[in-house]
Amino acid sequence: MKLAAISAQISSIVDWFIHPSLMNDRDRVNQARVFLISHLFGPFLGSAVPIALYLLDPTPGFEVAVLAASIFGFWVFPILLKKFGNYNLLAILSVENLIFCILWSCYFYGGIKSPTLPWVLTIPLLAFFYIGPSTVLRTIVIALFAINMMVFLAVAMLASPPVSDLPSTDMEWLGIVSTVAVALYVTMMALYYAKVYESQAELEAEMREHLATASELRRATTDAERAGAAKAEFLAKMSHELRTPLNAVINYSQMLLEDAQDEGDEESISDLNKIHSAGQHLLKLINEVLDLSKIDAGMMGLYNEDTSIADLIRRVSDEARESARANGNVINADISPEVGMAYLDQQKIQQILSQILDNAVKFTKNGMIGIHAKKIAGPEHEMLMIEIRDTGIGIADHEISTLFEQFTVLGDASSSKYGGTGLGLALSLKLCRLMGGDIKAQSRLGEGSAFTIVVPNNARDLETQGSGKTPEVAGAASVPEHTLGPVAVAA
Repeated sequence: MKLAAISAQISSIVDWFIHPSLMNDRDRVNQARVFLISHLFGPFLGSAVPIALYLLDPTPGFEVAVLAASIFGFWVFPILLKKFGNYNLLAILSVENLIFCILWSCYFYGGIKSPTLPWVLTIPLLAFFYIGPSTVLRTIVIALFAINMMVFLAVAMLASPPVSDLPSTDMEWLGIVSTVAVALYVTMMALYYAKVYESQAELEAEMREHLATASELRRATTDAERAGAAKAEFLAKMSHELRTPLNAVINYSQMLLEDAQDEGDEESISDLNKIHSAGQHLLKLINEVLDLSKIDAGMMGLYNEDTSIADLIRRVSDEARESARANGNVINADISPEVGMAYLDQQKIQQILSQILDNAVKFTKNGMIGIHAKKIAGPEHEMLMIEIRDTGIGIADHEISTLFEQFTVLGDASSSKYGGTGLGLALSLKLCRLMGGDIKAQSRLGEGSAFTIVVPNNARDLETQGSGKTPEVAGAASVPEHTLGPVAVAA
């Protein structure tokens, strides 16, 4: 654990010196890290040579001071990298400084037999470690080494190297120190480079796994889309085949029911009522499934027309009035005088209102159901707001958020009200949003519920604004917040 902590600390120090301009290139960042390790810790090992010379040479002169200054000068490069970020230039200058240190020590201490000559091996090593695969940079490094060697030989021929005062025994000790230092330096660089390479290999393996996962997800998405399209196409094409025989069953049961009523056959009337009700329920369920599939497949269209909102609400109320009376409920409609006509899809808004009103009627006992309609100002266009309130069993607050999800079954007594197949309210929300509107529900257990529907009052505005977009995108509306209050009774 301590080694891991130390390694993490060293990595954070090294990364601090990397210029931000290099961070977007992963390979360059790895090269910069090797470069920084070499320059931050290399001078500690390289300084062993001038220290040994200072201790062993009876008369150490300026040559030792220059060598020490050149070695400790490597510490300047990380600072320059942090400030300017010109990595290639700094790498070339660093190699030049290393060549100078090696040839300088060789010139004053033994020439081609110098104990410091093994440091020449680090030049191609560094070219491999932090110059990278660039042919241009490697060519420059080779050219630098060749030019420096020619200058070194020329100077050695014109001015013979001075005779070292070091005894042969001390020269051997210098060789040992130099060899150990260069060995440790090469080992340090090799270990760190191996660590960088291992990290890169792990990253590449992880990336390959992510790419494979992404490819699988794309295939799964394509398969799901294909299956969804096939399902939607099947349901759309089966619409007629499903509805036609079921309508025949409903109509025939209605005819038999009327005959039984004329004959006073009470036993048959009861059975036929059950058949007729079950057929109507099944037809409603099939219609909801098919409509949801059409919306999901983008096959549901809008058929907007001028509609009298008062007449529309009156029709919906009249259809529900008999079942409301059976439960002891009273339906009241409160329609603002300025509502008048609206340009919208009459069939779909009637479907939405019927679904919500049916819920209110069925699960309110001896209560009041109010329908309120008025025009309100929207963000961009005038909106029609219709609110249906009841004094029924209500629904818990924490279940409101899932009320409009498909196949939602609630957990309390109100589950029967908003549960069942869980398609009616989900379809109502999708139809409302298809028209560019929205629905919001509020409820209190034991007190009642309120559903607020907001749709554009004039769909022509959306047709102009949408420019080819779907109505849901072009004219999405938000439902204003209201406080759940008592049901108003129309005068």
